[in-house]
Amino acid sequence: MATIGGDYMDIVRFGMIGYGKVAQLHAQAIRDSLGGTLVAVCGRNKERREAFAEQWGIAGRATVAEMAELDHIDAVIIATPHPQHHDDTIAAFDAGCHVLVEKPMALTEAQCTEMILAAERSGNMLSVVSQRRWYPSSLRIREAIDSGKLGSPAIAQAIILGWRDLAYYESDPWRGKWGTEGGGVCINQAPHQFDLMHWYMGPVSRIFAEWDNVNHPYIEVEDTAVATIRFANGGMGSILVSNSQKPGIYAKVHIHGSSGASAGVQTDGGAMFIAGRSGIAEPPVNDLWTIPGEEALLATFRQQDEAFFKTIDPTTYFFSRQIDDFARAINEGSRPMVTGEDGRETVRIIEGIYRSGRSNEPIVYS
Repeated sequence: MATIGGDYMDIVRFGMIGYGKVAQLHAQAIRDSLGGTLVAVCGRNKERREAFAEQWGIAGRATVAEMAELDHIDAVIIATPHPQHHDDTIAAFDAGCHVLVEKPMALTEAQCTEMILAAERSGNMLSVVSQRRWYPSSLRIREAIDSGKLGSPAIAQAIILGWRDLAYYESDPWRGKWGTEGGGVCINQAPHQFDLMHWYMGPVSRIFAEWDNVNHPYIEVEDTAVATIRFANGGMGSILVSNSQKPGIYAKVHIHGSSGASAGVQTDGGAMFIAGRSGIAEPPVNDLWTIPGEEALLATFRQQDEAFFKTIDPTTYFFSRQIDDFARAINEGSRPMVTGEDGRETVRIIEGIYRSGRSNEPIVYS
């Protein structure tokens, strides 16, 4: 038994699907979590999975079905390249497991819907890795919206000014190609900011976008995209995401309310984090806070977040918090903070940007 917030819960037995750079982060995050333990890994490459299994002191299996049968896992974390997320998720549900799948949930909205339906048929839980929701600076904005301090969320901005070099794209053969990655900055780097945007604003109703490759001639996919969004609540959004600024500047999500007040989070600063290659350069902080009577709190929030950042391993800490949330949801039979529907909404934004850019027409959702 483990205790989170004073409550007791059963330890969830996790299996890992995948054994690459992101899987390493999740393995450490599970080890640091209160609610989970890692007991097995599976994948097609026997040499790589056995090396991962030996490193973490766990079993290595060929399939998720073997992990379920032999290692009695309750849940899996899917840490394979995102074109595999759909098939790996379906296989995990067929094996009777709960699923926490890395971002993006899948390549298309239709694939996401199939994954959600598979979860419903199996009676098991589906969640999508979106650890930036657990940043204190991100949670403050959610709390300000819920308490009505912003009025209705009316305008959203999501900005990424980052960089990916040739070595990054050469690090995995599937990167930078439409057929194997499904896109560029929108599908790989921007899902976290898109997730925060719709977490604050709600579902999307219309997207108009343009995208292009500014300075990466060695890849097929876009390194930059701009878009305007209308949300179902009537609010509007603006997106600028790019991997064409050396060495990377920042990523931000700002929300402006009908009250005239604004709140923002800089989720990433300095050179952008790359799993297995770099650390997190700067703490996530609130960079905008104009709620009447609370303007002076911005400096306090920054001090708190900078101090907290020094006490944790930021590459894994927030993964651990999501794992604990997922474990609690499994134990209680309740909804996790991030649902399959949330993951689908992020993919809807991504797919809408690509479709609109190709057709030069707005994409409208009912």
